[in-house]
This record gives sequence, C-alpha cells and structure tokens, in this order.
Amino acid sequence: MMPDLSLAPAWTALFIGLFALFAGLGEWRKPGHWHTLIGEIVGSPALQMVTGLVELFLGAVVYLANPWASPDWLSSTMSVIGGLMCIEALLVIAFSDVYMAFWLRRFGPLSRLWSGCSMAIGAVLIGVGLMRF
Repeated sequence: MMPDLSLAPAWTALFIGLFALFAGLGEWRKPGHWHTLIGEIVGSPALQMVTGLVELFLGAVVYLANPWASPDWLSSTMSVIGGLMCIEALLVIAFSDVYMAFWLRRFGPLSRLWSGCSMAIGAVLIGVGLMRF
C-alpha cells in the first residue's frame, strides 16, 4: 500500500513558507542576527558539518516527497527546491570556508533587504500552500 502524497507539495510549501517568514521576521527585528549566525558557522567545523547534514537530510525529504515528473507545478517546484537544498548542503560540507564567506559578505548592510525578501517569499509559499487544502 502506497502512502497518499497528494498534499505533500502543499504541506512542503506551507512549512518552508513558515520557516522563511519567521526567519525573515527574526532578522527584521534584530538586524545582524543572520550575519552572526553565519559567522559562527564559519568559525566551527562541527557546526559546518551539522549544518550540511541537516540541510542534506531536509532537502532529500523535500525532494523525495514531491515528484519531479508531475503535472502539478507546485510539486515540481518543491522538488527543485529540495534538490537545490541538497546541492547547497554538499557545498557547505565540502567548501564551507569559501561558500560561507561568500554569504557572510552579503548579509552586512543588506540585512533588511534579505529579511524582507525572505518574508515575502514565505508569505507567497504559505498562500500557495493554503490554497491547496
């Protein structure tokens, strides 16, 4: 018996949207929070490995729960997001010094812009996910 995954894209969009919205809200409230977070990851090989492992696991779950070859555009989009998460996780594990340093330079003066984009993307994903229920 196969599990019914017809609502997987909606749930995936909803939870990724909630994460993006509230992460952006946290950065909006306390600008520089993400910069500090990435700085701590750069300084700790253990955090680099754990960050990569958690993102790889979550990306794989998102990718596998949402079929790529689906007539549903949301399922395909969530599958792409899961695949990109896996690629980013592998970059974090293998090239954390270079990859995280790249992002560390991007979060300084533009933290309000990044947090606004995160909240906007989160709101869109939440809306799209909720429209599927």
